Amino acid sequence: MHHDLIVIGASAGGVEALRRVARELPRDLRATVLVVLHISRRKSLLPVILSRAGRLQASHPEDGASLEYGRIYVAPPDRHMIVDGGVVRLVDTIAENGVRPAVDPLFRSAARACGNRVIGVLLTGALDDGTAGMGAIRAAGGVTIVQDPEEALAPGMPRSAIASGSVDYVLPLRDIPPRLRALVEEQAAAVTRRRPLPP
Repeated sequence: MHHDLIVIGASAGGVEALRRVARELPRDLRATVLVVLHISRRKSLLPVILSRAGRLQASHPEDGASLEYGRIYVAPPDRHMIVDGGVVRLVDTIAENGVRPAVDPLFRSAARACGNRVIGVLLTGALDDGTAGMGAIRAAGGVTIVQDPEEALAPGMPRSAIASGSVDYVLPLRDIPPRLRALVEEQAAAVTRRRPLPP
């Protein structure tokens, strides 16, 4: 079993950060990528931007869409995107951390559904959405990565996750795609729960 579910969260400054990550992912990626960006309730152009940036097709998924390798699914406006077994669900439950879509619901559900197969990535953004979700991913045996807050346009989300002790890698943006490629090909650790990293 390998890492085959990549979940990414971002907020302020996230469009450019996500575009740079998508640009470096290979067409034959043996993983599904799920993305939450804090957006308004209006139409989102992020799937078009990510599709043009790289080799993977990005789209807003239909409710119940299967997790397919080599695809990027972007949470649509005003819906949380979660993982339920082997499918994506779009739900209109209450906003979390003041936003919908939010990062934490995706990360928590991915940890529950896929355990140590998950790679969680938290990019630029303000406040602390994603911190609890990163903790859930790491506790389930998954791998957690944050963008180096020193280079993030909005360092709040990465710094909050780091402070929580739930981060495996702190990387500049340029080093995140190669790390993802390596992790996808790496055997997932045979562990179901991990203790948080020491402070």
